[in-house]
Amino acid sequence: MTMRAALPARGRDRGQVTIEFLGMTPTILVTLVVLWQLVLVGYAFTLAGNAADEAVRAGTAAAPGARQGACRAAGLDKLSGAWAEGATVNCTTSGGLVTADVKLNVPLLFPGTISLPLDVEGHAGAVEEETD
Repeated sequence: MTMRAALPARGRDRGQVTIEFLGMTPTILVTLVVLWQLVLVGYAFTLAGNAADEAVRAGTAAAPGARQGACRAAGLDKLSGAWAEGATVNCTTSGGLVTADVKLNVPLLFPGTISLPLDVEGHAGAVEEETD
């Protein structure tokens, strides 16, 4: 009598990878959604900082009476419609220094949809330009 080595039963493992992948799919999707939301928060910080820089640059070049309007227009100029909807831009001058503060709402998954209860702020300052 000859003894055969027991071969693994390959038929029993068929479809195991598919079942495991289906089980992991919700975890993978939730991870991707969380990463995307973190990217949006980071992008909101970048946009707020850039808008504050643009606003203060325009504010320093404008006459003191027209400073707030020029500052606000320049701060909102580079923001797309979805990001500019809830944005606030404020410029102040004190002691020869012009400062701009920009506040943006962070959207939930896509700009233009519901916003998170999280606001991102950008701040910039520059020395007031002298007029000749």
